[in-house]
Amino acid sequence: MRLLSMLLALSLFLPMVVAEEMVAPDRTRGEGPYERLILRGGILINGEGAPPIGPVDIVIENDRIAQVKVVGYPDVPILESRRPKARPGDQEMDVSGHYILPGFVDVHAHLGGSAKGIPPEYVLKLWLAHGVTTVREPGSFRGLEWTLDHAARAERNEIAAPRIIPYAVFGMGSDAPITTAEQARTWVQGIHQRGAHGIKFFGATPQVIEAAITEANTLGLGTMMHHAQLNVMRTNALDSARLGLGSLEHWYGLPEALFTDRVIQDYSPDYNYQNEQDRFGEAGRLWKQAAQPGSERWNAVRDELIALDFTLNPTFTIYEASRDLAAQRTALWHKDYTLPQLWDFFTPSRYAHGSYWFDWTTDHEVAWRENYRLWMQFVNDYKNHGGRVTTGSDSGYIYKIYGFGYIQELELLREAGFNALEVIQAATLSGAELLGLDHEIGSVVPGKKADLVIVKENPLRNFKVLYGTGHYQLNNQNEPERTQGVRYTVRNGVVYNAAELLADVRRIVARSKAEQQEEH
Repeated sequence: MRLLSMLLALSLFLPMVVAEEMVAPDRTRGEGPYERLILRGGILINGEGAPPIGPVDIVIENDRIAQVKVVGYPDVPILESRRPKARPGDQEMDVSGHYILPGFVDVHAHLGGSAKGIPPEYVLKLWLAHGVTTVREPGSFRGLEWTLDHAARAERNEIAAPRIIPYAVFGMGSDAPITTAEQARTWVQGIHQRGAHGIKFFGATPQVIEAAITEANTLGLGTMMHHAQLNVMRTNALDSARLGLGSLEHWYGLPEALFTDRVIQDYSPDYNYQNEQDRFGEAGRLWKQAAQPGSERWNAVRDELIALDFTLNPTFTIYEASRDLAAQRTALWHKDYTLPQLWDFFTPSRYAHGSYWFDWTTDHEVAWRENYRLWMQFVNDYKNHGGRVTTGSDSGYIYKIYGFGYIQELELLREAGFNALEVIQAATLSGAELLGLDHEIGSVVPGKKADLVIVKENPLRNFKVLYGTGHYQLNNQNEPERTQGVRYTVRNGVVYNAAELLADVRRIVARSKAEQQEEH
């Protein structure tokens, strides 16, 4: 019998892998990197917990932040004597009154793996247009070499793309079942040699998981796990953390670690894991079976996970439709930014992962709202006691669109109890720390790479101003209007105009819709 990770890959994901050779086109958007670029007059949110400060001038040399200089005070003229001097050939951008943040890090971001026929250009440009400058690709479902190629091209600025950190699903590509510790170590070594940066697990026997995680840690590979229900009783989140796992994806395995009056989830007698509505419907009742907030078990699990430097990557956004299906199905960005093949994939089907709306009821949504309340309480409590929480979107499933889903995750962290600066830290520096890249990205300080998000409005006041569709509001002329969303994303020193990227995506969607109509 194949181990769980391979079963999951075969039964859930491999049918979604695209056969066509779709590649991102050469970059035609973005300016730079410049030998020297100066951003003039912005308000800085540096990602390290400091409050906003401005006006500041930021000097970028090639793709590195060379200087961050405070050049005055709000609401009065800039002190020109404080400004870094421009040199011949310098590029200057007036970003007066704009907020400048570190580039966002999405640590659960699929470039391929959901619906067939999704152009990588569509995904990459939506990420960039929402300020995402680094992604951890959890699975490389289009093939590890394909993902590695796109990661290398992105790093050379040959394509318009965030930085891509490619992971491989445990067992992917193996010719035979992995049933021993030695086989697990050999597989991990092979993935390392091929260039993967880490491994995503769904589960396996404890001895195989332990061998694989130990070998991965020895080789410096990252590890992440979606604790699937088929194996979570033998290896829950606490078990995995003790073995050295890096991060928990979603929340599966965490309530099971908090059980006090049972060892197995209380499934209904007719439950079948391959029935998607069963799977997600009963998941929405799982947190009610865990230890109560503030109880001895709750605190003990929380504190041990923190001591093990374990990271929670909740991806609240990907389950949001479970508590309000109508709101996610009718999100305003679907009209212009959702590809028809992606919409078809979201449509209820017993064959498609995450398309579980066979008969979604009021009671399902009520249960999921309570599920969220308890889940969010644990995540916030974890953060408050020193635990690392990061930001991931898992878009491409369950009515979630790339980029837009990431901004929704920021809003959900806010709902969970994070203050606005804590949300930004989770979206930037915490993600960089998880990836071992905090010496290069994650905050705006001299010496780090010039990965930046520039937005006209204050995101700390309202994260909705980051959406590609902007924020709907009434202006001073008593007229409804939409704000502009992210204005610029800077990645590796290249300045991308978000409006241009979004226009490209709208054209991709319109073309795909026209082609689909012709076929019918």
